[in-house]
Amino acid sequence: MAERVAFSGDNQSISHIALHHSDLENALRAYFSLTSDQISGRFLGYSKSDLTIELQERLYEIGLSSSMAVLAAVEASFRIDYLQRCQQRRKDPISRTFREIYALKQTHASLEEDIFGAWTDSFDGAKLIIGELRGAFKFRHWLAHGRYWKPKLGRRYDFDDIYTIAEIALKQFDLLV
Repeated sequence: MAERVAFSGDNQSISHIALHHSDLENALRAYFSLTSDQISGRFLGYSKSDLTIELQERLYEIGLSSSMAVLAAVEASFRIDYLQRCQQRRKDPISRTFREIYALKQTHASLEEDIFGAWTDSFDGAKLIIGELRGAFKFRHWLAHGRYWKPKLGRRYDFDDIYTIAEIALKQFDLLV
């Protein structure tokens, strides 16, 4: 039987992350606004163009940070599901597959190879969304490791792309979260 893992309960929902992301964007836009009565002295001497460029740079960074948080939440959801299916000893095909993986790797199962692979092998239609998740996780690896190389992702990602992929994946799979 799978050893019990103590879940922290600190994992976030992607909707909570999206709301936080929106709040940050709105606060940043207000901070950079030339029409605000509270315009920061930091922007003294800035042209409207300089202000716009710096705002766009900050919004881009917020998007990357929020994308990282969403992908971390997705990983947590899939890992919690994996462990709960092993602990509860459910009889459905994916739970049986997870227990086989757990017998070999316990809590060290690879998200992309083992867990995503099991979902792909067990359910029709999973291949497309798992493929999207794998691409998004390549983006996450690039973010997590400091963005020092030019990534070969096959497409560009922004927060909206990542959120959409995450939302579809979390709705498509019957995760025990």
